[in-house]
Amino acid sequence: MSAADEVLDVVDRDDRVTGRAPRGEVYAAGLVHRCVFVLAGDRQGRIFTHRRTASKLVFPAHYDMFVGGVVGAGESYAQAALREAEEELGVAGLAAPEPLFKFLYEGPGGAWWSFVHEVRCELPVRPQASEVAWHAWLPQEELERRVADGSWPWVPDGLEAYRRLREFRAGRQ
Repeated sequence: MSAADEVLDVVDRDDRVTGRAPRGEVYAAGLVHRCVFVLAGDRQGRIFTHRRTASKLVFPAHYDMFVGGVVGAGESYAQAALREAEEELGVAGLAAPEPLFKFLYEGPGGAWWSFVHEVRCELPVRPQASEVAWHAWLPQEELERRVADGSWPWVPDGLEAYRRLREFRAGRQ
């Protein structure tokens, strides 16, 4: 089964399931669906950052500071966060990512409910080749610099999630 054939829950603006459709149809029709974002940090506080493969359906060859993806039909955000983190990092036995907050992303690419999580990964990573073209563990300062200088094309939903994550963390201090 190709990624375009994966069945997703279609949701309304209040994140209530209204139906199901294949991912390709969801994207083509601009239907609201669910996604997870997982910020993976290592023991030194560096952030797993990667460039998506050129074959991705959404934002190909763009950089992202989150691992994650769509929530499958009938799957919970928590289940999707763990599944996606393990798949994209290429690890098994990862601790359950901590749920932080949820928001409705509306921008380039469409609209989707986005649940932001974070996880500490001390396992050796073997990123999924079909998802990740390049990766590195970036110190927070370097990630901030690369976001600010605009030299890398970032996924717009990831940038929005990162902006909201910084606000979320600032509000907890």
